[in-house]
Amino acid sequence: YEINRSFRNEGVSTLHNPEFTMLELYLAYASYEDIMKLVEEMVIKIAEDLNGSTMIKYQDQEYDLSGPYQRMTLEESVIQFNPDMDANKLRDQDYLINICKKLKIKADKNTTAGKLLFEIFEKTVEDYLIEPTFITAYPKDVSPLSRANDEDSWLVDRFEFFIAGTELANGFQELNDPDDQSDRFKAQVKERDSGDDEAMVYDEDYIEALEYGMPPTSGLGVGIDRLVMLFTNSPSIRDVLFFPHMRDKS
Repeated sequence: YEINRSFRNEGVSTLHNPEFTMLELYLAYASYEDIMKLVEEMVIKIAEDLNGSTMIKYQDQEYDLSGPYQRMTLEESVIQFNPDMDANKLRDQDYLINICKKLKIKADKNTTAGKLLFEIFEKTVEDYLIEPTFITAYPKDVSPLSRANDEDSWLVDRFEFFIAGTELANGFQELNDPDDQSDRFKAQVKERDSGDDEAMVYDEDYIEALEYGMPPTSGLGVGIDRLVMLFTNSPSIRDVLFFPHMRDKS
C-alpha cells in the first residue's frame, strides 16, 4: 500500500483539487467483496478511534457508520432515483441517448451504452447517496482495468463507496488476463480517436507485465482529503489542505 500525493490536471471545486492525498493498496488472492469489507471496517475503526462512537455529524446531519452498509448495483441505483426509466433498456444506446438529452448530458453515437449509463448515474444518483453506500457492478466500458463479472460480462467486479453524496473510495478486482486487457486498451484507443480525452492509451509495458503472470488481485483507492473532510465536518476540500490551489487575484 502507499499513502502519497496524486496529481490530476482537472478543475477545482469543493471536492476537487489538482493535487490531493490518496491511499492506494493491492491485495493478492482477494476479491472485491473482501475489499468492501476492508473499507467498512476501516471507516468504523476511524469513527470509533476519533469519536468514541460510530455516530458522527457532518454538515448538520447525523450519520450512523456502524454498518452493515447499504449495497446497490449501479443499475439498481439508476432505477431507484429515476423511477420513470425503463429498467429493461439500461443497456440500449438509443434509449440512453434520449435520456441524456433530456438531462442535458452530451451524448452521441460515439459514446457507448455503458458510458451513457454512467453519465446518468453521475448526474442523477451520486449526490443523493447520503447514507454509507456501496455501489457495485459497473459497466465494463467505464472500467477498462477491472475484471469482468463471471455471470454478466457487460459488467465488472467494481465498487465505489459514498457518504453524504461524496465518493470516498473506488475498488475493483484487477483484470489479470493480458489478452482481455489488450482488447480493452484497443477499445480505449478507438474511443480516444473519436474524441474522448479521458480514454486510456495502449500501455504495452503493462501488457508485457501481465504476460509474466499476476495472481488474482483486488485494488483500492481512498481519497484521504475527503475522508478528513467527513471526520472534521469540513464543507470544502480547501479546509483540509495545507496548500490549496489558489486563484489568480486578477
